[in-house]
Amino acid sequence: MDTSQKAASSFWTIMIAVFFGNFMASLSTTTINVALPIFMDDFHASLNTVQWMLSGFMMATGIIAPIIGFMGDKWSYKKLYVIALAGFTLTSALCTFAWSIESLIAFRILQGFFSGIIMPTTMTIIYQTIEKSKQAVAVSFWSVSAMLAPALGPTIGGWLAEIYGWKSLFLMNIPIGIIAVLIAAKYIPNYRLSTGIKLDWIGFGAVLIGTSALLVAFSEAHNWGWAGWQTLGMIAAGIVVLAYFVVRTLRVSNPLLNLRVLKIPRFTYGVILNCCITISLYAGTLLVPIFMQNIKGESSFTTGMVMLPGTLAMVLISLAVGRLYGKIGPSRLIFIGLLLMGLATWELSHANVATSAAFITVWVAIRYMGIGFSNMPVTNAAMSAVPSVNSGHASAVMNWIRQGTSALSISLFSTILSAQTIAHLEDGVSSKTIALSLSVQDVFHLGTIIIICSIPLTLLLRKRKAAAVQ
Repeated sequence: MDTSQKAASSFWTIMIAVFFGNFMASLSTTTINVALPIFMDDFHASLNTVQWMLSGFMMATGIIAPIIGFMGDKWSYKKLYVIALAGFTLTSALCTFAWSIESLIAFRILQGFFSGIIMPTTMTIIYQTIEKSKQAVAVSFWSVSAMLAPALGPTIGGWLAEIYGWKSLFLMNIPIGIIAVLIAAKYIPNYRLSTGIKLDWIGFGAVLIGTSALLVAFSEAHNWGWAGWQTLGMIAAGIVVLAYFVVRTLRVSNPLLNLRVLKIPRFTYGVILNCCITISLYAGTLLVPIFMQNIKGESSFTTGMVMLPGTLAMVLISLAVGRLYGKIGPSRLIFIGLLLMGLATWELSHANVATSAAFITVWVAIRYMGIGFSNMPVTNAAMSAVPSVNSGHASAVMNWIRQGTSALSISLFSTILSAQTIAHLEDGVSSKTIALSLSVQDVFHLGTIIIICSIPLTLLLRKRKAAAVQ
């Protein structure tokens, strides 16, 4: 086998190892979305309680992100990845033994810590082990696993929950996890950057407290009231503590998270756009199942099938974009993607009780096509602006901000959904179903505004030479 053949073989074995784990961790973020009504019925819990299975999971992924750069540099990203895969598989098994909604939420939060390690670790592995000429294709493949899983999750989750019950949503992770651990241990090379580094425990405590305070505030604002002292107090506390974390990070010699990578403009613009795309993805995976099941009265399986065509289209487009990236650059691809996402989200904001499943299927598909056009270019444009020596911390920063934004957006959207439903009923809407339908429209309107506001940033993603971060 010559050198080029060995390089190709190494490329694909690494990508297969990355794909398995990333797909499994990402899949678990949305498989349970379509089963929310089932959890509500089986555990006799409200939507506000059950949504903590989503927001608590996302909170954990956001909290663990800042420490990933430290752990990866200290123990190697391969070892960290294998540990995370094993932990995720074990916590999946624990979820099947849940005896109450509170215990299930607790296991999901624990599962979220391991899931939060997997995605930034796999991204770092790509930028540290794959040669630069193949990184765009590698990130395209990585994006397929990262975005295919959340999009395919409702379809798989709907089918499994309908036939085998909610425990099957966690049992399916066990064989996938075992295979992922074996492949990762065998094919991913070791790559260490630093030795003798120490953990900034004060910084980690600050980011833990600050992120948690903001999430709790947004999650409970519906019960406390947006102007209530509890809500305002928690938001203020979260902002103050995170501000302290940022200041401390910029001053200490060995920061928990190297936020100086945000001095690279192209990376920062990419992070912002990445958050907008992620918000759009998770807003859809939260709202569409609620609309189809609670408003249209469809089964979880039908809901999953409605989202399947868009999933397949997104995969094909993501793979094609990996080839187009080097020819036309990121800006145009992202611009096309955001236009499609904005148009589709706007159309979905007009859905009501009389809307057909075909209408939802078409516009959900167009939304996913937009995500396929934009996700990989945003990620690669941002990360390629950062030198490889800083890629671990850059990946951790990107995922910390993105996962924190995802967790807050899920909590915020759930709160708005509940609050607006009550508001519409108080305004004289005759039925709860119609009130919920109007509330879904309100949240999709908000999603449209977020996408429109992010479009100008595509003009700023021009190619720049990576510069070392001090």
